[in-house]
Amino acid sequence: MSTLVAFHAHPDDESLAMGGTLARASKEGHRVVVVVATNGDHGETPANLAPGQTTADFRKKEMEASCNVLGVHRLVWLGYDDSGMTGWEQNKAPNAFINSDTEVAAQQLAAILKEEQADVFTTYDWHGNYGHPDHIKVHHVGHRAAQIANVKNVFEMTMNRDHWKRLMQFVPEGENFNPDDPADDGNPMGEPEANISHQVDVTEFCELKRQAIKCHGSQVTDTSFLGNLTAEMFELSFGQEWFIKVGESGPPRNAWLFD
Repeated sequence: MSTLVAFHAHPDDESLAMGGTLARASKEGHRVVVVVATNGDHGETPANLAPGQTTADFRKKEMEASCNVLGVHRLVWLGYDDSGMTGWEQNKAPNAFINSDTEVAAQQLAAILKEEQADVFTTYDWHGNYGHPDHIKVHHVGHRAAQIANVKNVFEMTMNRDHWKRLMQFVPEGENFNPDDPADDGNPMGEPEANISHQVDVTEFCELKRQAIKCHGSQVTDTSFLGNLTAEMFELSFGQEWFIKVGESGPPRNAWLFD
C-alpha cells in the first residue's frame, strides 16, 4: 500500500477540507499522515477551557480526536503559531507561520516526506482556497518541500467554485453567501472547474467526515452550520472533494489520488 501525507494550516482544516479523502485512504489500507503547520491559537476561544489550559491545548485534543475518527496513523505539528486573518495584529508575531522562513519550514516538512516515503502529498491551491495568510503559506511551503523531497504526485486541495454556485439554489432566503465575492485576499473562494483535475467521491465517508468536523466543536463559526445540515444536504455539499494535480488541469474527472 501507499502513503499519503496531507499538509494543513490549522486544526480542523483536515476534516473540513478533505476529511473524506483521509478516511477513504485509511479504509483502503494506505498509511495516512497529517502535518499541521500551526497550533490554531487564534481560532475561537473554547467556552469550556480548564484552568491553565490554552486555546492551543484545547484544539490539539480536538485535532487528535478528529484524526482518530478519520483513521489517521500519524499526526505531526510543525510548531508555528496561528497568524490570524489578514491585517490582524497577530500577523506580526515572530513565531507566526507567515513570518517563518519558507526554506526552513519546507526543510522541516521535507524531512517528514522523506521519512514517510510519501507516495502522494497534498497542499493547498495558490491562494489557500480563501486567502487566509497561513493557507497561502501552506501552498508555498508545501510546494518547496515536495521539490526538496522529490515527491512526484503532488495535489493541491481546493474548493470547486462552480459546485458552490450550483448549490446556491438550496440556500435559505436571506442568506447572502456568494462564491464569487472576494475572500480574505480579495479573490473568490477556490477555483473554477476549468482548473480542477480531480473530483474525489467520498460519499461513503460523509458520516465519518461529519463526526470529525464535530470533534472541532470549539470552532463554532466553522462547525455549527455544517452540523445543522441534513445528511442529504451534507452529502450533496461535501460528498465530493476537489484537487488539482500538479501538471494537470480540468475539467474535473472522477478519479482517486492513488490512481
